[in-house]
Amino acid sequence: MALPAKLVIFAGLPGTGKSTLARLVAERMDAVWLRVDTIEAALLKSGLKSSFETGLAAYIGVHDIAAEQLEAGRSVVIDAVNGVEPARAMWRELSEKFRVARFTVQVTCSDPAEHRKRVESRGEQTPPLPSPSWDEVARREYLPWNEPVLSVDGLAPPEENVRRILEYCEPTHR
Repeated sequence: MALPAKLVIFAGLPGTGKSTLARLVAERMDAVWLRVDTIEAALLKSGLKSSFETGLAAYIGVHDIAAEQLEAGRSVVIDAVNGVEPARAMWRELSEKFRVARFTVQVTCSDPAEHRKRVESRGEQTPPLPSPSWDEVARREYLPWNEPVLSVDGLAPPEENVRRILEYCEPTHR
């Protein structure tokens, strides 16, 4: 018997370790891993210029792919900054529409010096996107959450964070 589908939302600034954890959690849950960065990179590769609109289009693309996967009964892991309420509202509405449990995981980096080092030492990204500068990350709008979230520190060992996240996403947590 298949387990009920879940929607797991990862949020956090670039360089916190969010994508690493989202990928690992998706693998362990046998879920679809959807990255806003992947869609945005595709838009930029097509010749569009980076803008608010390409970022928004990437979120909408991930939303629509997630909807198809949830409708098919698959669990989905969303990997995006999700720093503002309109982005967050998309995922709430999606979980309500498909009546699936939603779990939000906020990834932080408790050491500002290490966070900066991670951002500044990033090599070529996959997918290929222009890397933000430390100043862009530090100035990026990222509002506090107004709903329960699991916060994990990207400095902790990935396996420890993955264990905590999987426990959080268990039905007994609802």
